[in-house]
Amino acid sequence: MGISRLVYNRARYLCVKTVHCVHAVYNVRRQQEIQAIGMFRWLSPQTSISRESHEKGLRMILWDGIFSNMMGSLTGGAFLIAYALLLGASNTVVGLISAVGPLTQILQIPSIFLVEKTRRRKALSVTASFWGRLFWLVIIVLPFFSEGPHRLEVFLVALFGYFSLNTISTCAFNSWIRDLIPDEVMGRFWADRMAWATGIAMVMGLLAAFGIDFYKARYVNDLYVYSMVFSVGMLSGMIGVVCLARIPEPRMEILPGRSLISILMEPIRDTNYRMLLFFLAAWQFAANLSAPFFAVYMLQRLNLSMSVVLLLSTLSQIVNVLFLRIWGRLADAYSNKSVLAICGPMFMLSVILWPFTTAPGSDRFALLLLIVIHTLAGVSTAGVTLCSRGIALKSAPRGRATAYLATNALISGCAATVAPLLAGMAADGLATQEFKITLHWISDLMAHHEIQWTPIQLRGLDFLFVFSFIFGLYAVRRLILIKEIGEVKEDVVLVQLSTEIRNVMRHVSNIPGLRHFTYFPYAILKGIRNKKQR
Repeated sequence: MGISRLVYNRARYLCVKTVHCVHAVYNVRRQQEIQAIGMFRWLSPQTSISRESHEKGLRMILWDGIFSNMMGSLTGGAFLIAYALLLGASNTVVGLISAVGPLTQILQIPSIFLVEKTRRRKALSVTASFWGRLFWLVIIVLPFFSEGPHRLEVFLVALFGYFSLNTISTCAFNSWIRDLIPDEVMGRFWADRMAWATGIAMVMGLLAAFGIDFYKARYVNDLYVYSMVFSVGMLSGMIGVVCLARIPEPRMEILPGRSLISILMEPIRDTNYRMLLFFLAAWQFAANLSAPFFAVYMLQRLNLSMSVVLLLSTLSQIVNVLFLRIWGRLADAYSNKSVLAICGPMFMLSVILWPFTTAPGSDRFALLLLIVIHTLAGVSTAGVTLCSRGIALKSAPRGRATAYLATNALISGCAATVAPLLAGMAADGLATQEFKITLHWISDLMAHHEIQWTPIQLRGLDFLFVFSFIFGLYAVRRLILIKEIGEVKEDVVLVQLSTEIRNVMRHVSNIPGLRHFTYFPYAILKGIRNKKQR
């Protein structure tokens, strides 16, 4: 009995000590968790946001847009395509590069789950942005440490990693910002943000283009200068992450427990939002059939230098900045749909003009036509980019915007993925194909007896521009089915647009002839409308 009692007491003592040790370890870990939460309290949502904090947050959204757009300008567009071409990319690979970003939109589905599960949109957005932008280190060091046929594969994998984490960040960001910005100022706010961001990014892109041409004239390996440009871009992106972390986050609305399927199906069951998804998907497909190949067309088909390409891009961005605020005011005064109905056909007109830049004739005509194309593209993309985002944000209900905006990004992303992939393969397949319409006149009454004129000549990438134009017109047709509060007919917006432009021109110049030039297109449109009414 004595031995049994001793064993029992000893076992009991060991059990108690074990429980105390486990409890002590738990308390230590709990304290560490509390300390960690305290360290990252600035990433937590807030129950109430003061007016001062709200205004500061809006300023930080502006600065985030500026630095993030600087990164996009220096790591995308013509710079990214030129870098890929130096690595040996074909048209198919160029299409694949353009499709990588939209392809990662499939991650919108797990992103919705993460947002709904954690309900910490700011933490998700900041963390994903930081780690995603670090992938550019791989691309930056690629010319220094990697040679041979695998450089393109490493390049594509790094791009995929960047865009994947960026998708998660964007999903959380869109829902977060939807709850922060009031509806009545949304159009003007995004217009101001995009105007500042585009203007500064434009200057940075132009400086980088001249720097690249300066470097090429003196050194052999062009890849190194692109690494320098990408380094500045990545640094800008990291500053943008700091700005993003300083934006306050409203606490998400508490809703009854729902399955992921029911969350995903909610925007699909909304008839009007479903029509919006159809339009945006059709538009993304049409635009991405041609847009990724504008730089390729100018660099390879027209043999333009990087400086000329970026000068034309700068012209487009200047016009874009000038019209962003105009479109923002019109979108707030009327509706996003009314603005899109004007900007959509205008962008498609700029696309169908591309094949005429290689028409037989002087180089001056081609350059003049490129200026017209980039001007039209700048005006129209300002409205399309601003209002397609605006109509998606305003159509998503507050507190439940995550699923709506993520579904929009997913479906539009799928369309934008398929389009450049098909376009890249079609461009390689159609590279040796040519379609020509020739007018031939033979007469004995004329000195030369014969006149021959070729008004239409399509070859290679020209076919993509025609396909893009056709699908773009279909997308604009789908826009009619969407309903938005405040929508008006296009002619009302055109009249107001002419007033806005005259107001801008009045500040720019007092020369009467220059001011009256702005009346020209609108006078014609109003005259056509009056004839129809008779």
